[in-house]
Amino acid sequence: MRRRGLFVALACAVVAVVTGVVVADKPADAGERNTAAFRGLGAWIDVFDYVPAFITRTGPPAVTIDTVDDLASLGADTIYLQAAIDDPRAKGLVVDRGLVGALLRRAHENDVRVVAWYYPQLVEPARDRHRLEALLDFRAHGDRFDAVALDIESRQVVDVVERNRRVVALTRQIRKVAGDRAVGAIVYPAVQLEVVNPALWPDFPYRKLARHVDVWLPMAYWTYREDPYRDAARYTQESVRRLRNNLDDPEAAVHPVGGLGALSTPEDYAGLVRAARRMHALGWSVYDADTTATTAWVVLRGH
Repeated sequence: MRRRGLFVALACAVVAVVTGVVVADKPADAGERNTAAFRGLGAWIDVFDYVPAFITRTGPPAVTIDTVDDLASLGADTIYLQAAIDDPRAKGLVVDRGLVGALLRRAHENDVRVVAWYYPQLVEPARDRHRLEALLDFRAHGDRFDAVALDIESRQVVDVVERNRRVVALTRQIRKVAGDRAVGAIVYPAVQLEVVNPALWPDFPYRKLARHVDVWLPMAYWTYREDPYRDAARYTQESVRRLRNNLDDPEAAVHPVGGLGALSTPEDYAGLVRAARRMHALGWSVYDADTTATTAWVVLRGH
C-alpha cells in the first residue's frame, strides 16, 4: 500500500480435511464482528500526505483536516488512514497523535468511518505488534478507530516459510485484541501472485490467515499492469475470484482497492465499480485520495 516504491463477516466455522489438507476454519464469533467500516466507497490517506515529518514537497500538506470535509461531501463512506509507521520520523507508536486524533474526530463528525492501517515490516514482530495495539488502544476524546488493517506486503524477511509464520502469528495476535472491531488484510492481488509474478510471494498463507482476517483488501492496481490486466474491471474481478478460490470461501468479505488514482481514467473507475458490484464486494476504493481527481468521485460513487 506504500505509494513510494510504490467486506458480511467470513462464513460459519468449518473444519474439513480434503485429500489430507486441512481447510482453514473460521472463528465461532466471526458473525459478531462489525465489518461495516469496510462498506461503501473508501478514501486512502498515507503519512506522506498529512504528517509534516514525512512531507518532502514544498507548500502545505496535501491532506488537512478540511480534506475530511471534502471527502465526506464527495461521497466517501470510510477513510483508510495510515496512522502508524515504523520510522524514526514518527513521534511515537502512533505517527502523530494530535493530527491523527483531529482527523479521526472530524471524520466521525461527518459520519465517515475510519480504518487505521499499518505496514508491518515483520523483521521485529514485537515492534509491529506494539504499533497495531497502539492503534486499537487509541482514543481522541472518546473516539476510536472503527477497524484496523494490516498492509501485508513486506518481503524483508527473505525466507518465505518464516515470513508466513510471522505474518500469521502477528495477525492472530491482533485479532485477539481487536474485540468486535474487524481486522482487514491489505494483500497483493492473487492475479499478481499467480500469473504476473509467481516469485513475488510463493505459497501466500491465505487459509492460515483466514481464521484471523475479517475483510480482504486486494490491491488491484491495474495501472501497474499491461493488457489484458490493464482492464480495471477484469483485473478487479479476477483478483477477487482468485482470492476467494484460494480461501475456499466464495463469500469471503472483500473490498478491492484500485489505482493508482493519478493514472486512472473514468472508464477505469466505472470498471472497478462494475466489477465490485458483480462480485458482491463490501465496497471499493482507489489509491489514493490525494491523487484521485475530484471529478472521479461521481463515477466512483456508482450512482
